[in-house]
Amino acid sequence: MLIGGLQKNTLIDFPGRLAATVFLCSCNFRCPWCYSRELVLPEAIENQPKIPEKDFFDFLEQRRGLLEGVVVCGGEPTMNKDLPEFIKKIKDLGYLVKLDTNGSNPEMLKKLISKKAKRDSLSSSTSFPQSGNSLVDYVAMDVKLPKERYQEVLGVDVKKIDESIKILKKGEVDYEFRSTIVPTIHTKEDIVEIAKWIGGRGRYYLQNFRPEKTIDPEFEKLKPYPEEYLMEIKKAIAPFFEICKIR
Repeated sequence: MLIGGLQKNTLIDFPGRLAATVFLCSCNFRCPWCYSRELVLPEAIENQPKIPEKDFFDFLEQRRGLLEGVVVCGGEPTMNKDLPEFIKKIKDLGYLVKLDTNGSNPEMLKKLISKKAKRDSLSSSTSFPQSGNSLVDYVAMDVKLPKERYQEVLGVDVKKIDESIKILKKGEVDYEFRSTIVPTIHTKEDIVEIAKWIGGRGRYYLQNFRPEKTIDPEFEKLKPYPEEYLMEIKKAIAPFFEICKIR
């Protein structure tokens, strides 16, 4: 497993939990507005310092009883065929696991939700809720675009994205959807179309674009939408969800 980074403490990435975030290298998308190119582009990954897997698990061993969870993100974690084994090792240490994904691998997502993890004395003695003892306890899926625009903007077949959305909406694991709102890419109408597609039970979070280290340098010149515009979008889509917020 290529580990490109580790955030040792976060109160933001895993809702309601004190967690660490591990960043896995490689992604199958090339979103021009993405600001994690060191985890996406092969030439950037090559130059990115790596964290040995042993060092990562040694860190988790030392933090047992202090941290509640681990966020596994990327890049795109589900590209790694050994992801279930990697997550199982985290779960065996007693941690909750949150997965961040672009939804492009519904087969892996289904496997992670359905596969059971052993609970050791630490996890069984805590009051932290676990999702039926699945390998993942929470999934955050990035919905990049309206259904009709995935192929146009990213060259991505939306069928697998749609399948992942349907898997999460079954409610077998706690989840959220989220979208980054990018000038020149998204309008309010686009986000309304996304809301109609994914709406129903669950949470939806809007995130403002950050013009930093983007895969396409031209996007670094863009100015994020004003907060007022995001509030306007939120007001339009809030009826589609139990929870709709701006991050």
